[in-house]
Amino acid sequence: MPPAHPFDFDAYGNDDDDKLREECGVFGVLGVTDAANFVALGLHALQHRGQEAGGIVCHHPEHGFNSAHRFGYVRDSFTSQTLMQTLPGPLAIGHVRYSTAGSKGAVIRDVQPFFGEFSVGGAAIAHNGNITNADALRRELIERGSIFQSSSDSECIIHLMARSLQRNIAERMEDALRRVEGAFSVVAMTRTKLIGVRDPLGVRPLVLGRIGDGWVLSSETCALDIIGAEFIREIEPGEMVVIDQKNGLESRFPFRKQSPRFCIFEHVYFSRPDSIIGGRSVYETRRQIGVELAREAPQDADLVCPVPDSGTPAAIGFAHESGIPYGMGIIRNQYMGRTFIEPTESIRNMGVRLKLNVNRALIRGKRVILVDDSVVRGTTSRKIKEMILDAGAKEVHFRIASPPTSWPCFYGVDTPQRDKLLAATMTEEEMRDYLAVDSLKFISLDGLYRAAGEAQGRNAKCPQYCDACFSGEYPVAPSDMIEKGFQLKAAE
Repeated sequence: MPPAHPFDFDAYGNDDDDKLREECGVFGVLGVTDAANFVALGLHALQHRGQEAGGIVCHHPEHGFNSAHRFGYVRDSFTSQTLMQTLPGPLAIGHVRYSTAGSKGAVIRDVQPFFGEFSVGGAAIAHNGNITNADALRRELIERGSIFQSSSDSECIIHLMARSLQRNIAERMEDALRRVEGAFSVVAMTRTKLIGVRDPLGVRPLVLGRIGDGWVLSSETCALDIIGAEFIREIEPGEMVVIDQKNGLESRFPFRKQSPRFCIFEHVYFSRPDSIIGGRSVYETRRQIGVELAREAPQDADLVCPVPDSGTPAAIGFAHESGIPYGMGIIRNQYMGRTFIEPTESIRNMGVRLKLNVNRALIRGKRVILVDDSVVRGTTSRKIKEMILDAGAKEVHFRIASPPTSWPCFYGVDTPQRDKLLAATMTEEEMRDYLAVDSLKFISLDGLYRAAGEAQGRNAKCPQYCDACFSGEYPVAPSDMIEKGFQLKAAE
């Protein structure tokens, strides 16, 4: 089936579920004049983590709490001087959203940050991740009288805080998050405090920065750079930081300590290449993935070509290690967007060509290695292969900078159902035949771990990362999904 509209793509131009979609991005600032302006800039830098909608909540000592929630890109709403003047004060938090739980599509009440007025004062919360027991919590809370305003799993946190008997917002948040299972990096605010929390496994990222005398919390370091903030450190897995201008930063660890399981796909695809994760450059890790791929799956060819933009660093690493020339054989249209053009059959058939164009002069007569970050459903890969062959390539070889994606993610990444994942239903050889390419090779799980800095590869007894989308080994049981019939991987 063709897409409902030929221009209904995400920010990367995907016309189907052939990429894992980003989760969300969170950002907060305390101790600067007009903090909301800094938050808007930070959210702009985190736009790759969610393009559906964004929101900002701020507090001013005289004007109290104010908020704005808008659909679409940050640049289309939060650059308006008229709007930003309604968000005064030295403290603000924000969120960019791609829905991974709750309603898909345009429902403004699902857009974070969420705000609540409690007996101990107001608070707002922005959440990146997914709560795997949200359905059970929601049923319990509704039975006890809670009235939900959204379909988002994140709203459970607000209701749990409202029911807590603790003395202040930070303690109520601790209380609430102890009931929550799954993945959460939270940025929250009260009238005077900026709060950041990561779940005990540290699945999703959260970093701390300084800007002058102020403080910043962000999903990624690249968003610190845009406002000129200094990167201080990552918030530790299971850590809660409570920051105010008077007392500075207080750190506590309210959860039972566990071995961390950061999402390895952040290294592969989600994080921006100019961010730093775990002390490592995301770009360098992706380049090293290409090096490992060239060692594991060598191939005689004339050209190494990335599928832009996410495949570029790995392609550079592959070319360098293999000695095969690197070339931009595919050019991405930087101005992809929705248009008023009627979705005629001929327009629909353009498909990926609206997003990507082949550099025919470079490709013609060549044996080409295409390097991409992942294969999800395979539909886009097939179209790209056809474009390369149409341009006169002699051979097409795919090298994929992640292992086969054969299991869905329940920790804040929007993935298709398992039976829609190509690797869940086919062997590597069957996938090669389905894509109709000369060869197809994925990096091994150990190779991916080595590229991410684990010289000995993956520790099978206690994996250093969350790699459930590749291995089927979920560090937190997805209890809501199991209740709906999801079958976990059988023990080996």
